[in-house]
Amino acid sequence: MPHIVVSPLSRLAESATRFGARDMITLINADTVVPRPVEILETRHLFLGFNDILEPAEGMTHPVSEHITQLIAFGQRWDRKAPLLIHCYAGISRSTAAAYITAIALNPELDEVLLAQKLRQNAPSATPNGRLVALADDILVRNGRMVDAIKAIGRGEEAFEGMPFILPLTV
Repeated sequence: MPHIVVSPLSRLAESATRFGARDMITLINADTVVPRPVEILETRHLFLGFNDILEPAEGMTHPVSEHITQLIAFGQRWDRKAPLLIHCYAGISRSTAAAYITAIALNPELDEVLLAQKLRQNAPSATPNGRLVALADDILVRNGRMVDAIKAIGRGEEAFEGMPFILPLTV
């Protein structure tokens, strides 16, 4: 069964190898150098450069609808023959939001609340970026259900970085 793997940058190569990922999405500050694991071909890697912020801030790049559109389009091109690896710097905010968004975009029948609860169960430190979730909620026409479900799980446990985990495409 295909699934999404979420990882912090520090465990990227290990996660690609361990889980057998062949496609990867990077959500990180635009100037951060990300060494692509050998398992991931350049054509199967989406790099989205923006800061982990909720509101625009001077000198920072905030997430916009175009980032979500690219995320969803890349996820839809994923062949699901091997896990999709999604990472950000810490594996806590941008990547957990992207995994949640991608799962719902690929499986519109998913219940937002059950998926958010599964996210919390599999990643106690997950604190999905609220701006990413809100943008996706609008694009996917979920009428606030994605936002409400993520708010309901609350802030994750304090951590410098998250541990790699799996988010299934079904719950």
